[in-house]
Order: sequence, then structure tokens, then C-alpha cells
Amino acid sequence: MTSIWADEALTRDAFLGGRVTLLQPREGYRAGTDPVLLAAAIDATPGESVLEIGCGAGAAMICLAARVPELDLSGVEVQPGYADLARRNAEANGIAASIHTADLRALPGALKARRFDHVIANPPYFDRSRSRPAPNPAKETAFGAPLPLSEWIDAMARRVAPGGRLWLIQRADRLPEIFAALHGRMGGLAVRPLVSRQGRDAERVLVTARQSGRAAFRLAPPLVLHAGTRHVSDAADFTPEAESILRHGEKLRM
Repeated sequence: MTSIWADEALTRDAFLGGRVTLLQPREGYRAGTDPVLLAAAIDATPGESVLEIGCGAGAAMICLAARVPELDLSGVEVQPGYADLARRNAEANGIAASIHTADLRALPGALKARRFDHVIANPPYFDRSRSRPAPNPAKETAFGAPLPLSEWIDAMARRVAPGGRLWLIQRADRLPEIFAALHGRMGGLAVRPLVSRQGRDAERVLVTARQSGRAAFRLAPPLVLHAGTRHVSDAADFTPEAESILRHGEKLRM
């Protein structure tokens, strides 16, 4: 597979305790725990279809595939360089995935003709009407793309099959926007807050909603990621539940 990246521009990074390895750019957006947590939350089963919008280098979909085999995986990424990495990473990890280079406002016909059991995303976190852009263009696209969050959710909801689910991870302070975008079009809404340490406010949230769902809204207990009340050393200090998810590929309960 021919790459548009020079070898020295990339690093090879391990996820899920080494079960997954990903090529990532030295400069620009680099996947951390967020796509791993997103992948861990998705209750997919073998044979189901999954579409990731804004798949980057493929971290979420590949981590999901490491836990759930035989998925029908598709990804969309607007930045050609990251779409290239997603294809390379899927192949290197033995994962079959169809990666499309496209804007979410102009999805390829092959995707617009389909509905998926699960549509997932890790949308840009920052509303640039209230914050300054990142200096690196690739990182800025990942963290602060100009499209409003409502357009991400609209594009996702349109691709969810009847009875299927939408899944996303986002900053906690953007929950009102998420609720507004989902109101009246999807049900079965559930939220699990993500807390860096016990006693702190939630910084991020995992959100899921079902197409044609009727279940009441559910707020799950927070997932505390780090042990103790403060950072005291450079050693990993994940809580047992976070360790089981991030290092051992266990399911994250929603």
C-alpha cells in the first residue's frame, strides 16, 4: 500500500495493551484514551454494521474490531492523510474496513444508500466561536472544525438504521447541544459521565441514542479514570475499571 506519509513523520503506538498498534503522525492529532473509551462503549455484536464519521487514523473502529469480530466496518475521514493511515492501520491489524475520504456534508453515494446498526463519532470538542484555533492545521480540523456539533449529529442520525444506535464522546459542557440536536428524532438516550478523578466534575461524556427508541433517559454512574485525588507520579494510575477497559479491552457499561 503506497503511503503519502514519510516514515519519519509517523510513530507506531500500542493500544489495548498491545492488541492494537496504530501508525500516527508525530505532529497533529494523535489518538489518546477517547476513541478507546468510545469503542469500549459500543454494544455491537458480530455481523453488525458500523459507520464511523471522522475516523481519523482508525483508532476507535480498530479497537472495536479487536473486541468484536466480524463487523462490517466503514469509516469517513475528511483529511486524506488520516484516511490513508486508517486504511494502513486496518490492514496492519488484520481488520477489513472500507475507508472513504469525504466531508460529512457530502457523503459518498455508497454510504448515503445505506443505514447502519451503529454510527459512531468523536466530533471536534471545541466551539471556535468561543476559543482560539490550534496552530497545527491537522490538529485544528480534529479539535475545532468549523461545522457545528448539530451537523455532526444530523449526519450521524441520518445513517442509523431503525432500531440502531448512535454513539459519541464529547465534552460534558456540550451536553445541551447534544440533547437539542437529538430531541424529537431519537430516543433511548443514555449518558455516562467520564471523570478524571474521584470528586471532580465530569469533563467528558459518552452518549448513545436509539433510532425509534422509546426508553426513558438514563444517566449512568460516572466512570472514574484515575485513582486518588491528584496526580502524584508519571506511573499509570488508572482505576481497576478504567484499566480493564483501556489495557485489557473490556466492555464499558453504559
